[in-house]
Order: sequence, then C-alpha cells, then structure tokens
Amino acid sequence: MTDESTSLYDAAGGMPFFEALVGRFYDGVAADPILAVLYPADDHDGARHRLTLFLAQYWGGPRTYDAERGHPRLRMRHMPFAIGPAERDAWLRLMHASIDAAGAPAEVADRLRTYVDMAADAMRNRD
Repeated sequence: MTDESTSLYDAAGGMPFFEALVGRFYDGVAADPILAVLYPADDHDGARHRLTLFLAQYWGGPRTYDAERGHPRLRMRHMPFAIGPAERDAWLRLMHASIDAAGAPAEVADRLRTYVDMAADAMRNRD
C-alpha cells in the first residue's frame, strides 16, 4: 500500500480485484469434495456476490453489503453449515490459492491471508 490513507480495497485494485479473487475461489468450490456439499448448487452466484461485497466493504470499499444484507453477522449466517477443521482447511486452501493467483502486492496478500485465517477459524461450529 502506498500510505496509511490508502485502503486495502484501493491498494488491491478496487472491485475488479475482489470480483476476480472471489470468482477464482468459487470456481474451485464445485470441484472440491469437502466444500461442494456446503454450498447449495443453486446459490453459487448469490454466494459469490455476497462474499465479493463483504470483502470489498470490509477492506474499505463501497458499503453495498450493508445496504443489501445489513450487519454481516458472520457466525449466525454460517451456523446452518457444519464447519469443522476439515471444512475450514478446505476453505482456506482454496482461498489462499485464490489470493496467491490474484497477483496482489505482497502487503495486500499478507493482510488478506491473515484475515481469512482468523475468519475461517471463527466460523468453525464443529470439532
């Protein structure tokens, strides 16, 4: 990032960066034997849209997620899905690969990895 006033959203490249990042992630979900069962097949487009908006907003982009969905309430929204260590690890594997493929500046990629590591573990609701 160029300076402290630049958001990660802007440093990464704005909405096109987050759309591509999440797009790469969801391209892998359907083929993943662990994750495919967690994501309703008829809602991949919706899930892709929501995650893109959430990440963009979280990192300083437009507040479209809040406008469309309200407060994120991530734990509550993920509670219906059985997320244990295997699911967390599969999600992280795909998300880390997507971050690596995104070609973001190292500082941006490092901050994204740190955040998704924390968030993925926080979504666990099974041992």
